[in-house]
Amino acid sequence: MHKLILPLALDEHKSLQLIAGVDEAGRGPLAGDVVAAAVILNPALQIDGLTDSKKLTAAQREKLFPLIKQQALSFAIASASVEEIDSLNILQASLLAMKRAVAALSVEAELVYVDGNRCPIWTYHSQAVVKGDSKIASIAAASILAKVTRDYDLKKLDEHYPGYGFARHKGYPTKLHLEALKVLGPSPVHRKSFGPVAQLL
Repeated sequence: MHKLILPLALDEHKSLQLIAGVDEAGRGPLAGDVVAAAVILNPALQIDGLTDSKKLTAAQREKLFPLIKQQALSFAIASASVEEIDSLNILQASLLAMKRAVAALSVEAELVYVDGNRCPIWTYHSQAVVKGDSKIASIAAASILAKVTRDYDLKKLDEHYPGYGFARHKGYPTKLHLEALKVLGPSPVHRKSFGPVAQLL
């Protein structure tokens, strides 16, 4: 059994084996894609240390990242682009990334737990779980895959668009980032629909 357990209200689903967890990373930043991951864990294999990715250090996430991919029954990582974020809004783009991740799983989930308070519109049996990344192991695993992947993506963007500090702040509206935005102006990977960026356009 995984150390993270299902809340009592969800015990009716405990007999199901193919349970996917899905989470996203990157709703708050001013730049870059929003990334989602879906994970179906192997109930016979325990991965120690799973929890909300935000509660882990970068080193801990980096250590867990390959373990999750190696031991999961199935995993998938997907994203929604900056253009889709600006076109749809960040919530709908996040849900779209989640849909893409779950659809890309190599086996179909019998149930999908979604971190947050709403599920995408899809045909899967699913349930939204507020703070699910701290409650359900498969969501915690998905949060780690999404976070590590997005951090890597922003480090690559830092190479293409130097000066903004993407490798340091990962696109979040830090003082460093906001000052760079004022000096350099928005880059092609900035979200034009977000206030601090829109004000400079």
